[in-house]
Amino acid sequence: MTNRDAISSALDALRLHKLRSALTMLGIIIGVGAVIAMVAVGGGAREQVVAQIRSLGSNLLIVTPGNVTAGGVRMGAGAASSLTDEDAAAIMAEIPGVQVTAPNMRGTGQIVAGGMNWSSAVFGIDAGWFEARDWDVEFGRAFEPEEIARGAQVVILGQTVARNLFGGIDPVGQELRIRNVPLRIVGVMARKGQTTWGTDQDDVAFVPLNTARQRVLGRNLANARAVGSIYVKVLEGENISLVEDEVKTLLRQRHRLQPGQEDDFSIRNLADIAATREASARTLALLLAAVAGVSLAVGGIGIMNIMLVSVTERTREIGLRLALGARQWDILRQFLFEATGLAAIGGAIGVMLGVGAAYLISNAAGWPLLIEPASIVLAVVFSGLVGVFFGWYPAHRASKLDPIEALRHT
Repeated sequence: MTNRDAISSALDALRLHKLRSALTMLGIIIGVGAVIAMVAVGGGAREQVVAQIRSLGSNLLIVTPGNVTAGGVRMGAGAASSLTDEDAAAIMAEIPGVQVTAPNMRGTGQIVAGGMNWSSAVFGIDAGWFEARDWDVEFGRAFEPEEIARGAQVVILGQTVARNLFGGIDPVGQELRIRNVPLRIVGVMARKGQTTWGTDQDDVAFVPLNTARQRVLGRNLANARAVGSIYVKVLEGENISLVEDEVKTLLRQRHRLQPGQEDDFSIRNLADIAATREASARTLALLLAAVAGVSLAVGGIGIMNIMLVSVTERTREIGLRLALGARQWDILRQFLFEATGLAAIGGAIGVMLGVGAAYLISNAAGWPLLIEPASIVLAVVFSGLVGVFFGWYPAHRASKLDPIEALRHT
């Protein structure tokens, strides 16, 4: 018997028992489909997390004010007015690994343009903000250094604000009011999207830092030079954790904090956050793939069970083949091809269903779809190996039957 004859015989046996073959393949179909779908969805979720973290700015440290204690009562993080734009300048000047610093302050305000109005976040920024955040102006221009220095009444809008106030009209050159302060629009930012915690980064308006202090948001009464936070972008290739330690040491010196005294600021390392969230997404994807692997194993056991039943049902046929001169290897090969065929066909159907399920899940969740060809090849090959592994024992048992005893079987 040639391999072609063995394959043809195996396919004929599968066609004779269509329902049984379909039910046997079901476990493999579900397992392979789950592997493809979960790996694709998990990869897409991981890419979304990385993209969201990257949208905040790469190699970024965020320095925020710490707590303040008054009368023995700790007021919580951000209560102190401990950071100033002089701190940002010192970090830039004294720490070699820093690419740029961006002191800023944040508030909210009602923005009015013509007959439209929109409540949005308002940021006071300096020239380093756009470089620190890796954020470009799509229409118009960024602030001029002279506008930042003198606190000019100009504003740059995020796309959400521009869309809600002006619709499809180009807002560059038009005027609006924030907290009744008239400002001229000089630019509109490129789309940034949501953060990992769901905040719309495009729902924002930017004004020069001095403009925010003097006119829009107001000065901090405790410290006229205070800022809400300082973004510190680290040079590519530098050790961001080492730069973080240097920033901490410098700020403690500038704020005259004694050894053992609590920091009056805090530092968030976005690289650590990105690594943690990406690791979490990867772990979830591996967990889901492991569950899918269990489904494949269950499907393999189903193949073994059905093949053992098939050997029992076809004992006389096996005896007849052996009596007519078939070798044990021919019988083994025939049943092994049959088991592998069940697994391979189930794997192919599972791939199609898995890709479809991944597409539907990614659309429903709003995640990017990331289907790696390697995962498809691996799933199909693994399903075939499942067929070989679980089909070997029934095939071996069939090949070892005694022809005389097999012919007597009823």
